[in-house]
Amino acid sequence: MPSPYPEPPASTLWHRDGPKTRPLTDAERKRNRELLVLAQHTSRPRSPRTTDTLAEAS
Repeated sequence: MPSPYPEPPASTLWHRDGPKTRPLTDAERKRNRELLVLAQHTSRPRSPRTTDTLAEAS
């Protein structure tokens, strides 16, 4: 469904003039895929949340 409002023009800050990035090598691509799969299947440790407010804690 199209938006009822027109999309604003892209900011000029989004465009970079300069050297293009080099393409990834096959080894780099493989390593990135492995790290992505590992990250998706690893749970991140969560810090315990306290119910005390800052005023109560001090």
